[in-house]
Amino acid sequence: MVNLVIFGAPGSGKGTYASRLKTKLNVEVIATGDIFREIIKEDTPLAKTIKSYVEKGLLVPDEITLEILKQNLAKIPKDKGFLLDGYPRTVEQAKALNEIAKIDAIIHLVVPEWIIIERLSSRRICKNCGAIYNILFLKPKNDMICDNCGGPLYQREDDTPEVIRRRIEVYEKQTQPVLQYYKEKGVPFVEAKCEKLETPPEEIVDQILMGLKNLKLI
Repeated sequence: MVNLVIFGAPGSGKGTYASRLKTKLNVEVIATGDIFREIIKEDTPLAKTIKSYVEKGLLVPDEITLEILKQNLAKIPKDKGFLLDGYPRTVEQAKALNEIAKIDAIIHLVVPEWIIIERLSSRRICKNCGAIYNILFLKPKNDMICDNCGGPLYQREDDTPEVIRRRIEVYEKQTQPVLQYYKEKGVPFVEAKCEKLETPPEEIVDQILMGLKNLKLI
């Protein structure tokens, strides 16, 4: 059983790698962005509150995010670990997480900006099940149709080069203090580097698994 946090800029492949690591490591993936998107679909006061922050491009307040995280962690079977994607985003969130769970390692995805821009510009997402494709190297079998559920694929409005650069900038600024916090706490890091656009996801996943094995965590 292993508890991990995955960090990487938007478009670094967190969702793609997390879905593959889920089965290989027997962990539950908790992606706060996905959870918020699901909640927003509901007609509740909480949904309206979260939506008001997300639409303005602001972080959802810590107390709301932490409460949602606790609820999701409580659902995980005792013999399973977890992989957090999208939390913590601030040092305060990292400290709060420290109070409720032990983190065994940080997975840090290191991807050059030009690769991220190429990737995200060609990313397509299923409207129904959220499966992620890429029209350059992870194409669906049928054009703009999801292999999993047959749903239509779409491109996110913020997957344009100018917006992507801005998102990377914001991510770097936000994340550096959090990474520093974990380094100072002595939490081990597994760095996975992607230096070619066509690198298959399996190659990065193997890098991550090798890093975890070297740390004797799996």
